[in-house]
Order: sequence, then structure tokens, then C-alpha cells
Amino acid sequence: MKISKNIFIRLSALAFALVLSSCSDKLDSQEGQLNTGDIDYTDASQMVEPLIGAYSEISSLGWEEPLLLGVRGDDVNAGGLGDQPLYAETDLFNYNKDFWMYNQVWNSHYNDVINMNTAILQIENFMEFANEADFERGQQYVAEIQVIRAWLHLNLARTWEDIFIITSNQPEAELEQGVATKEEVMQFISDQMDEAIPHLPDMRPNQRPDLTGGITRYTAYALKAMAQQELQNYQGVADATGAIISSGLFSLYPDFYQLFKKPGELSNESLWELQYSDYGTASGGEFYHNYDPFGPQNWTPARANASSGWGFYEPSMKFIGFMLDRNETVRLQTSVLFTPDGINAIRAEGYTVPGFVSNVTPSGDVINNYVRADFASGKHYLPSIQLTEGRNSYGGGKNFIIIRYAEILLMYAEALTRGASGTAMTATEAVNLVRERADMPALSGVTTQDVLDEKFAELAMEWGIRYYDMIRLDNYNELSYDGRTFTAADEYLPYPQAQVDALPLEATEVDRNTAMNNVLSTLNR
Repeated sequence: MKISKNIFIRLSALAFALVLSSCSDKLDSQEGQLNTGDIDYTDASQMVEPLIGAYSEISSLGWEEPLLLGVRGDDVNAGGLGDQPLYAETDLFNYNKDFWMYNQVWNSHYNDVINMNTAILQIENFMEFANEADFERGQQYVAEIQVIRAWLHLNLARTWEDIFIITSNQPEAELEQGVATKEEVMQFISDQMDEAIPHLPDMRPNQRPDLTGGITRYTAYALKAMAQQELQNYQGVADATGAIISSGLFSLYPDFYQLFKKPGELSNESLWELQYSDYGTASGGEFYHNYDPFGPQNWTPARANASSGWGFYEPSMKFIGFMLDRNETVRLQTSVLFTPDGINAIRAEGYTVPGFVSNVTPSGDVINNYVRADFASGKHYLPSIQLTEGRNSYGGGKNFIIIRYAEILLMYAEALTRGASGTAMTATEAVNLVRERADMPALSGVTTQDVLDEKFAELAMEWGIRYYDMIRLDNYNELSYDGRTFTAADEYLPYPQAQVDALPLEATEVDRNTAMNNVLSTLNR
């Protein structure tokens, strides 16, 4: 489902304070929207439009959102010498509550939550006039949006711990109740997925005949498993991931390198990915995610005129050393773009550099030295030869994978090694499926540590998975690397100061009442 900007729904926004950066280059998603007042709720043919609007909204992620969610793990470093010093400090676990990026990600996620709630209300309005078949279709659409909303709450709770659960587009009462604990948020997500699963299509996203790549019940099972993992209810993890595995619908895409590029889009491995396109045209309309922050600042592209990136997201030397120690080939070559300086830095660490490690990618792009970093993320790289002719944006039109089957297999395996039971396969079988695709030898009798190591190798640079695993397990030693010292106090970001000033967060009763009056007066304008 490549989303057209001509089918947007105007969705209401939560009135949180916004702090913008000079680097911000977000898509203008206001163009071509359909005013909610134009909707005829008796016409069931229009009921899909709020759903498409919801997908459009979640796909309009700001560039800063995946960067902030992912930068604190030992797999990733912030690129140095940039114009975002507080981002680099965040990577060092030195948090500043006034940093614009914290406030922007908080705002953007809650804005999307409110937009999801508005879309649900619009669909429910259609359902009041629907026949039985259209009513069931409306239940499915609501369930899809519940999954998106759950993912947003998951990110917020993993980042800030105690957060607001918002299920209304006029959240005055929910704000007045204050924040929910992280455990309460995770239980909310799990319960919501239980509610959504029966109404969702029993198929892979790429099998949907109506909205190709849209959410299915297995996306919901995956979100439930993630919430149960945060709760450390490993039987719940095994049950949810086991349902996905036992469906027999999913398989690993055979080419790990191409999985993260155009050939791997909407593969049988994908449980959910955000979709982007320039519709195959050399000019005109486009719907892109901004991948510039992930890209190298200096390259010689195989296809002339392709733009470089900003160098804000660097695979760590710790990760590279870990992969070399394991004799990884496929996953290391895919995950890391190497500069000549980076290759020399690897040698300086005492490693023999394998022949496949080169500053020329398998697709022919040459990664040159640049000031901010020695390496760039290969998982967020689109070869210049895969750009649409006439398009030059770094990563232009590349989809963004959110959940894939390899993560499901490894979550299942970890749960079993922690005592959960499952009949879909053994933990060893699940791990070896992932290793086989990576050309790694099979293991026998896998342990929890084997699984965690496999997750590190397989899922590095993806949505902060490594970081969230480490804080879930209080594994602070792993995060204390390259001069960093990580403690329990560093697990969660501080609330953005703009939110403390505007909302009932860490304030006295008098402050909370004043803040609530300010927020409600803004919402009611």
C-alpha cells in the first residue's frame, strides 16, 4: 500500500508545546487533506479514508524520532562534531530536559496518538449506519489503528517509563488522571491487542488484497509479545510469538543484504513496515522518510548526483568488534558502511580486517572519509543504483521496517530459555533459522546468552531493540562502554521541560492545577 498524499484525513492535534530545530525537514502533510466536515457517514465506501489517513500520519515520522529511540544502545553512537551536541550527550547518557529533540519526539508521538483516536471515532461514526458486512470491516479498521496506537505508547513508555495513556481525541480527563506506570502501559497494550486480534486479517501484511502491507493479526501478536517481554512475562511472550510462528505464514527473506533495500520490501519476513514512494516518476509528488541523518556525509555514489547524508547515526566499534569476533560476514557487511578511516580504526583495535570489509559497498557506492563518523548504518542505506531515475534524496522511497520475523523468532527463543513452554519449535531451532540465513554455523542447546548475542548481531541499529533489552535485564555493564558509565538512573529520559511546564508531570498539586487549566484552555480554543 503506497500511500497517496491525496487521501489524507484532517486529524486533530494534541496541543503540546513544540520546539523545532533548524535541521528539521519534515514532510508537509497538510496538503491535500479531506476536511472531516466533508464526510458522509452514511456512505460506507468512504470508511477506509480515516484508516488511510492513520497510516499516512504514522508514516510521516520526523527524522528525529527513530534517531532518539535508537541512539543509546551499545550498537550505535551519535555522529560527532555535528550541530546537535545534546544529541551526542544523550548517547553518553548525559540528559538535558531542555533538548528540543526530547520535546519533539514526545509531541510527535502524542500528536499521532490523538490522530489515531480521531480516526477511530470517524470510523465508529460510519459504523453507526453500516450494514453487517461494513460494520465488521469497521471493526477491522479500528483494530488496525489500535495496533498503531499501541506501538506509539510502547515507544513512549520505553523512553520515559511512566506516561499518559490516551484513548480519546479530547484527553482532558485522561490528562487529569496523570501518568500510568510503565507496567500499566504494557498491560494496556497487551489488553488492546487481545481486543484487536479477532478483528484483524489472518494473513501476512503482503497478502492483504485491500491495503497491501497493512496491519494484520500477526502485527498485533507481535506488539503483545513486546509488551509481555517488557513485563518479563515470558510465557506470554512465548504464546504470542508462538502464534505467529505456528501460523506458517512467515519466513526469513533469503538475502539479508537486500532485505533492507528495495528488493526486500514487503517480504514474507515483514510483520509491519512503513511504506514510501515517489511513484516511479522522475519528478512530482513523493512520499519519503528523511534518511539523511543515517547516511554518510561523503560518498561517491555509483549513480551520479545521488545525495549524501548527515552522519548522525554510527554503528559502534564495540558492535563491529563483536561481529568480527564471531566471524560474522553477511550481517556485518550489511549493517555497517565503512570509511577508509574506519577500516584503519579497526586495525588499530588489533583486528585483522577481512577481505569483505571495504569502503565500497556490494552495490558499488564508495564511502569516503568524513568528519562526523568512521561508519554509517547499512540498514538505513539504499544503494544509489536503486533510486528512481531523476531522484537524488538519500534513501529516497525506501520503506522503513518496524517489525520482522527474525525478531519474533529470537523473542520466542529467549522466552523458552527463560522457562516458558512453546510448541511452535525449540529455542535452538528458532535461533538456527536466523543463523542459517546469516551463513553462521548451527548451535546446539542454546542458552539465554546465546539468544541475546544473536539479537545483538541480527537486530543492531533497529529501533533501539538492543538498548531496551539491556535495560530490561539491568545489564548495565554492556552499556558502560567506550568510557561511558551507565547506571539505573540513566534508563529513561527526563520529561521534556516544556511538558513539565504544561502538563501534570512531577509537579506540586498547585502546579498541576495551573498546568491543567492552561492545557484545557488551549485544547478548547
